[in-house]
Amino acid sequence: MSADPASLFGDNLATQAARAERALAEEGYEGLIIAAGSPRYHYLDDNTYPFRANPWFQAWVPEPAPDSFVVFRPGRRPLLVFHQPDDYWHLPPDAPSGGWVAAYDVEVVRDPARLRDLVAAGPRWAVLGEHSPATAGLGDHDPPALLVRLDWERAAKTPYEVACMARATTAGVRAHRAAEAAFRDGASEYEVHLAYCQAAGARESELPYNNIIAFDRHAAVLHYQHLDRERPAGVRVLLIDAGASYAGYGCDITRTWTATGGPFADLVAALDAAQQRLVGMVRPGTDYRDIHLAAHREVAGVLSGAGLVRCPPADAVERGVTSVFFPHGIGHLLGLQVHDVGGLMAGPDGGTRPRPEGHPFLRLTRELGEGFAVTVEPGVYFIESLLAAARNDRRRDAIAWDAVDALMPFGGVRIEDNVVATAAGPRNLTREAFAAA
Repeated sequence: MSADPASLFGDNLATQAARAERALAEEGYEGLIIAAGSPRYHYLDDNTYPFRANPWFQAWVPEPAPDSFVVFRPGRRPLLVFHQPDDYWHLPPDAPSGGWVAAYDVEVVRDPARLRDLVAAGPRWAVLGEHSPATAGLGDHDPPALLVRLDWERAAKTPYEVACMARATTAGVRAHRAAEAAFRDGASEYEVHLAYCQAAGARESELPYNNIIAFDRHAAVLHYQHLDRERPAGVRVLLIDAGASYAGYGCDITRTWTATGGPFADLVAALDAAQQRLVGMVRPGTDYRDIHLAAHREVAGVLSGAGLVRCPPADAVERGVTSVFFPHGIGHLLGLQVHDVGGLMAGPDGGTRPRPEGHPFLRLTRELGEGFAVTVEPGVYFIESLLAAARNDRRRDAIAWDAVDALMPFGGVRIEDNVVATAAGPRNLTREAFAAA
């Protein structure tokens, strides 16, 4: 049973404040203003996009609170300037409540510009978030060196943040199970999506990213973005990549389900076993690039076992054959953003830690630390354009084309878990939630 996030919020806020204090001191700032952001309008329209708060604001405040601000000066209680408009077109938000509010001084305002009356003019302020009339001239917006320091530390999640991701994962797993049931009951991609949202208890705009609900060949499109309203006859495969959120923190889960047994179902099982071996590498001190390279070795073994390659697994890696079937990175940081910031950073002063040669799409190259939350998501796909390229180069003779052609209609398989690196070993939030369900 995961801890209650509410009981951990105070320690989380203290950690966020300590990180901010260190970064402010290093960069010569005396205070920090964090803007939640404002709803944005569609072009030439008076309707807004769904609001999503600045992730830095959500690190301090568990509610989205548009047009609100956190004001922090080291040694003082943080101030929450909470916008509660006098509005009859839309329902104004309730004043903030819950145990977390006790850590703040709270000022409820009708106009975001009231921030200017509440912030002292003397200190050198840094402002995180989009430009707005309320913050104009108050300080430096998004100073790069300060952001680099904050982004560097954000990779290590506090116990509160892990507890929030665990709650999100519980909702996500519940919804994944409902989606699988709908698939087996004959639903279309669109209907599987609706079943997912209902089980997650979320509108589309409340999900951390757009659901990928892919049948058969659509599973070979890595970020497949459509939802067919009609179900074709003879559907073989559902690949579902979908998450859920809690207090701004997300989960990111992928499963691949087959309608029947056979060679493709065997491929799914083999990749699942390989994925669990890779999860075992998620430990503090591990270079995440090593996990990615190990994933290619694992995928080579899966391809060999399925009869999809004619060469030994080591040769499949060396000759770039695995990249035909597994073209993306093994995973990324996870947290307030699905692809959380700081994955390629060399250190708190900036710089980039390079990707392995020949692997341009890896999103995380850092050494894992205590509390790093990452995804582990190997895949095997039958992507026409990549296979066509391989037919015309030196990889042609290494691929068993008859076996590939037999599995092309199945699209592909991806298995993705969310894992936290701890001194005690990998904590797999996704498998925990599936086991509990």
